[in-house]
Parts: sequence; C-alpha cells; structure tokens
Amino acid sequence: MNLIIFLIMFPLLAALLMLVLPEKHRNIAINVSAGIISLASIMLLFMGNTFSDPKSAFISPLMLLIETAIAAYIIYVSIQNKKYLVTSLIVVQTAALLIFELAFGHRLHAWHNLFIDKFSIVMALIIGIIGSLICVYGIGYMNDYHHHHEEVKDKRPFFFFIMFVFLSAMFGIVFSNNLLWLFFFWEITTLSSFLLIGYRGDKVSIDNSYKALWMNLLGGLGFAAGIIYLYMSSDTIELDRMMMLSKSVVLLPAVLMTFAGMAKSAQMPFSQWLLGAMVAPTPVSALLHSSTMVKAGVYIAVRLAPILSGTKAGLFVALVGGITFLLGSLITISQSDAKKVLAYSTVSNLGLIILCAGIGTYQAVWAAILLIIFHAIAKCLLFLCVGVVEHKTGSRNIEDMDTMIINMPKISIMLQIGMAGMFLAPFGMLISKWAVLRAIVDMNPILAVLIAFGSAATLFFWVKWMGKLITVIERKPGLEKNVSLQEWVPLTILAAATVAVCALFPLVSSYFIQPYVISVYGVTFTMAHGNITIMLIMLGLIALFPLSFLNYGRNVKVVEPYMGGANTDSSVSFQGSLGEPVTIGMKNYYMDNMFGEAKLFKAGAVLTILFIVLMVGAAL
Repeated sequence: MNLIIFLIMFPLLAALLMLVLPEKHRNIAINVSAGIISLASIMLLFMGNTFSDPKSAFISPLMLLIETAIAAYIIYVSIQNKKYLVTSLIVVQTAALLIFELAFGHRLHAWHNLFIDKFSIVMALIIGIIGSLICVYGIGYMNDYHHHHEEVKDKRPFFFFIMFVFLSAMFGIVFSNNLLWLFFFWEITTLSSFLLIGYRGDKVSIDNSYKALWMNLLGGLGFAAGIIYLYMSSDTIELDRMMMLSKSVVLLPAVLMTFAGMAKSAQMPFSQWLLGAMVAPTPVSALLHSSTMVKAGVYIAVRLAPILSGTKAGLFVALVGGITFLLGSLITISQSDAKKVLAYSTVSNLGLIILCAGIGTYQAVWAAILLIIFHAIAKCLLFLCVGVVEHKTGSRNIEDMDTMIINMPKISIMLQIGMAGMFLAPFGMLISKWAVLRAIVDMNPILAVLIAFGSAATLFFWVKWMGKLITVIERKPGLEKNVSLQEWVPLTILAAATVAVCALFPLVSSYFIQPYVISVYGVTFTMAHGNITIMLIMLGLIALFPLSFLNYGRNVKVVEPYMGGANTDSSVSFQGSLGEPVTIGMKNYYMDNMFGEAKLFKAGAVLTILFIVLMVGAAL
C-alpha cells in the first residue's frame, strides 16, 4: 500500500523539482522521474486487491483548504478575463461543498480512503508508463517548439511542473475509494488542463482553455451533487460501499457522476473543449487525449457501469455514447488537419466506451476496458508522431504527407502501426468493437446499427490517411536526421507496445480484465481459443507490411512516373497538350458537404442534450 501513496506523492515531488532546477538538470530529473514512475507502476503487477486508510485527520482538511485556494484562483482569473460563466460555476460548486463538509465534516468518515484492484492497476499502468513517456518526449519536443515559436514565452519549468502534477492527480483518481478524495484529484486535473491548454498565452489559447474549464466545471458540479446526494440518502462517501447498495438508492448519484465523466471524456455536446485543446503543444494533446484527462471520465463511467446496467438511465447513457461514436467518426471524414482527425477519433472512441458503460453488462465492461488499453497506447503514438512531422515538415495537414514512407520512413512506419492499432484486424480496437457488438446485438439493435456505421466511417478515414503516407510523389529525404533521442525513445516504445499488447492480448485479458469482471459480476467474457489463434496468425502477417518498408530511403530507387505527356524537370508535372506545364494532384475525398463539422455537431449536440435530460429524468 505504501507503493500507492508513493505513486501519488512522488510525481508531486518531481513537479516541484521542475520549478527550481536549471534546464540541464531538469532534463535529467524528467528522465529519472519518468523511469521511477514507470517502474513503480509496473511493480503494482505484484499487488492484489487491497484497501488502505492513511491517517486522514489532517489530509481531508488540507484537501478542502487546497480546493478553496484553487476556487479562489479560478474566481480571480475568470473575473479578470470576464469569463463570468466560469465564475458562477466555481462559486456554486465550492459553496455547496464547503457547506456540506462544514455541516457534516465530523461525520464524514471513510473506512477505506484508498484501494487497488485489477482495473485500477490497468489505469495506473497507462498513467505511469504512457504519461511518463509523454514527459520524456516533451524534452526534445519543447526545445523544437520554442525554436519554431519564438513569439511564445518560454515557460518550460512551469509546463513540466503541471505535467507531473497531472500524473499525481490521475493516480489519485484511480486509487481513491473516498469519493471526496476522488473529487479533489478530479478538480486538480481540471485546473491542470486549463493551465496547459492556455500555455501559448494568446487569445485563441486562452479562450479554448476557458471553454475546457467551464465544461469540466459543469461536470464537476454534477459530481459534487452526486456525492452530496449519496451521503444524504445512504450515509456513505465510499465508492466500494456505493457499489453494494440498492440501485434505487444509488442510481441518481451514479448518473450525476457519469454525467461528470461524460464532460471529462468530451462526449457530445462537450466535445468542443477537447478539440480546442489542440492549440497546446503536442505533449499536452497526447496527455489529454490518451493517458489522463479523458481516461478519468471513462474510468468513472466504467466503474459505475454495474449500477447503470438494465436501467432506462443507462440506456440514455449508451445513446449519448453511441451518437458521439457515430457522428464523431463521420465528422472525422471531413477533416484534413491530422491533429483534428486524432481529436475527433478520440471523441468517437470514447463514445464507444461510454456506450459500454451505459449497457453495463459483463461483456460490455470487458470490451470497455480493452478499448481503454488499446486506445491509450495507439492514440498516444499517433499524437507524438504528428508532433514530430509538424516540426520537421512545417505542416500537419494530411495532404502534405505524401512520400513520407521515403522522406521519414521510421516515423511513417510508426504512424502506420498506430493506425493499424486503431482499426485493422487483428489489433485491439477492432477486437473490442467486435466484443461490443456481441454484447448488444441481441439486446439493442439500434445501438448495433450506430456501431456498425461508425466503424465503417472509421475504416474510411484511417485508410485514406494511410494511403497518403505510402504515396510516392516527390523525394525529400533526411527529414528524420534531427529528431532527438528524447523523441525517438518514447515513439519506439509505444510502437512496440501497440504490437505487443495485441500479441499478448490473451494474457492481458486473463490477468487483468477477467478477474475484475468476475469480481464485479461473478461471470466473465473471453474469446474462443480458435479465434485467438487466428488473431495471432493475422498479426504475424500484418507485421510483414511495415517491415517491407524498412529499406525505404536507402536502397529503394524512385523513378519518375509517366504522366501521359512529356515530363518536365519536376517529377510532379508534365507538358500538357497545349505546351503548358500541368501539375499532377492526388487528394483525398473529404465530403465536407455531407460530413461537415458544423452540420453534424449541431445535430449531435441537440440529440445528446435531449438524452442527457432524459437520463437524469429517468434516474429521478
């Protein structure tokens, strides 16, 4: 249990070091701290389910004091920037909690403040390993970032301070059994994301950071209301005891907390905050989209899934997730900005996890945890690769990624591995979608249709991006030469992990997911041995595809294409029939008139707001 406390406290110590150390020593400290956090996370594999009650006589009052200080800071900056909606939300939330804790503080006792089980170990491994790799990647990336953006004030000590605070808060969320403690760490992640999104300090960044803040504060208000209602109705503030109570008692607080999870995981109508986060440096995008912020939202929803199972409120939760999955996938088709593609695909995949949480059966929860694992690894790899591509080519537009298989062969292969992990058989995301369909096809055909059409859109937008990477038009080799070691190491580890987790999927399922599902439902779900064998054979065959490109850029001879006329000096143009040079063009279909962001998002926002209202109404 000391290991759990260490994982919460050590990143805080590392964060403080980031503020005071000079750059050379700070970089060393980041590498060492990342290694220690990763190792400590791996050591959790040797721990079983257990609870802990650290001496909380001073911890809970200290948390309340810090929460009040955070609220005072948010009130100050929001008034200063005339963001009065943020001011109103934080005032209401803080006042409600202060009154609650001052009125009942002498009775608010948790038998177990911290706990660990197989699900929290999975989450801790994602946070500890992937989050640490993002911090290491940030060393090289932020050097390049400030070289390319001299107009942005260099605040790297503060940047890495917040990154490590973020990791500490996420460990706190997944290890907290005391819901007041969980809420405290929840609000730390909200504040951290606000500060990181606004890193550039320009108007767009500030506006987007406040958008993220008010949406997550609205979710936080729902979370606080859920805690207060739970205590008033059942005299408990513990997550494990909540799960054992009658649904008639805990359904409303569970729905309110799930609402907070929806906001945190950027479900429609809240998805705009996650898209706005793209203005921040790439390590922030990776941290928010893959291993931390959004995973906190789906974590709490999946935790509460057994309560939602079989209820009308759970059905509306599933519909919010299903609509977000379908429309998010369709909107992604119309995007050419690589980070926006990754952002909308994140929103979409998180919708699938929320759908599983709303269904709440043992098959759906098994699939949801698989989705969390595979999505975290592959999506982090893709974000970090796009960050490198943007710095080395000056663009993150998919249409500018022709010939990357020659110009940046290693990065191109890693991008292909990440994309394969997101949609291609036998990688985990496709296995998870198959499991979700198995879980709901007989139960709710409407949700099955949403998954089928959303998955088809997913195939379309990933394939057309992958096609650009292997299209050869104009050779510009040598773009990878200046990629730093701090960037190569995380990228290589994540690429290997994407393949390894798929190959070791049966072990991941049997050691982590099945024991957790059995502990909650008394029964579990797994794939037949024949299907696993077929999956491993397919993985071996697919591995030959990126391996076939390893010699690109060295031993491959690129010849000029024949373009139906006399070629000019450029390999991408030829003399037309009128003697004028004609440039060849190969562009993807984006079909903005059909799948445009403005049109589909508006429809999705209306539908999901309706379902959220019905969700709360059904719980009432």
